[in-house]
Amino acid sequence: MTYKYSLKGIQQRMAQDLLPGKGNEVTVRRLWWAALETLQDDILLPMNLSQGLWIAAPLPALYEPRLLNRLQGWVWAPEELNSLYTPQSSFLLPSRTRAYAQKAIVPGNEHFRRIPLRKKDGRDPLLIIITPEIQVALGLHGNDGSRQLVMRSDPETIADLLMILDARIKDEVNVEAIELGKALEGLGQIESNQGIEKLFWPRLAERLAVMAPSVHLQAMPDKEIKSDSTTNLTSELSLLEALTHEVRTPLATIRTLIRSLLRRDDLSDLVESRLKHIDNECTEQIDRFGLIFNAAELQRQPKETSRLAKTDLGAMLKLMYPVICSQLERRGVQLLMDIASDLPEVLSDPERLELMLGGLVDRTGRGLPSGGSLTLKLRPAGNRLKLQILSEIPNSQLQGIESQEQNAELGPVLSWNPNTGSLQLTKAATQRLLASLGGRLADRRDSGLTVFFPVAEVN
Repeated sequence: MTYKYSLKGIQQRMAQDLLPGKGNEVTVRRLWWAALETLQDDILLPMNLSQGLWIAAPLPALYEPRLLNRLQGWVWAPEELNSLYTPQSSFLLPSRTRAYAQKAIVPGNEHFRRIPLRKKDGRDPLLIIITPEIQVALGLHGNDGSRQLVMRSDPETIADLLMILDARIKDEVNVEAIELGKALEGLGQIESNQGIEKLFWPRLAERLAVMAPSVHLQAMPDKEIKSDSTTNLTSELSLLEALTHEVRTPLATIRTLIRSLLRRDDLSDLVESRLKHIDNECTEQIDRFGLIFNAAELQRQPKETSRLAKTDLGAMLKLMYPVICSQLERRGVQLLMDIASDLPEVLSDPERLELMLGGLVDRTGRGLPSGGSLTLKLRPAGNRLKLQILSEIPNSQLQGIESQEQNAELGPVLSWNPNTGSLQLTKAATQRLLASLGGRLADRRDSGLTVFFPVAEVN
């Protein structure tokens, strides 16, 4: 069978003879991150590989230092990443992951070489490992609703992938592509190792079983660009997708390791407390970035609210109370909750609403100084429920806070406070995201937010 000489063609060949998937974007992205950890931690590292190469797109999927130091790497990367880590954009990353992202993305990285990605290549992630001892290809494939994670290590597929790569390399004028061709030729005789499939899938299932539910992070749809404004927004989404990957991958790995350590019985109280603090910080940053990405995607593809369901907003806030309280206490901010009894259910999307509520609390409470307080009030208001998130600042600190409230909008989705370094959604993006969840953000002149949710009809 003949395939186009594109990375999308490689993924099509990988999916040959497989049943179509049934996953959505959220599901396969979760599988992809878990698969990267499984492949590197459970299969490649124990083999103690000494030579070989890896190829990835559209981002450097390999991140384990012991592998990066031993294997040569090439990444087909989009042009948007040229300006990913600049003084103007570095604040988009949490401080704990800036160093990682800088090492992983900027041009001239010693661990891999970059080749320009073409439009026909698509944006689905791909990772191919070729060594004398093992050859494996990992990628995502399929349209929305039939997405799937594909892992292939059989000799026939690997041989076809190498043929497509060879033809693609010969069609490149990039110097790095020529070096990739030489590296492939220099590997010499390779031996198939199909037994990894018997190890990979069970280990992946075990890893997924212990992973906590995470945010909805979705990739940018691969659609034609029809205007300059759409082009700019598409570039922003590409940047956000790249940042999401680079933030989420190391933080998810750290969180998984932390939670495995917390199951031990021999930890001192101090160590356990520090580990829980790290876990909370990782989760908070993952959620913040996921919310930003969801808002950016909604900007490009507005979604209707026809799938809203009955949601017990009061019960949801009570369940979230311990997590929110712990988050605010780390900043020295007190949380008060005032929820009326016997409240009706509202129409919303329960799963996405929980992430959104956490984002609203974070938005309101992030700028509060130690000693401040945040109050959540939920009251009936006609055929709606009114949620108020009110902040209170000590009088002695009001003047300093007022000087920090000027945010600079970076586009239709992001705003940034240059005084505090805080990144958050613009008011317009927050309104759109809430509208997709059935809520309406009301203007307030005082400090805080007010959101109205429609009450569900009683059968």
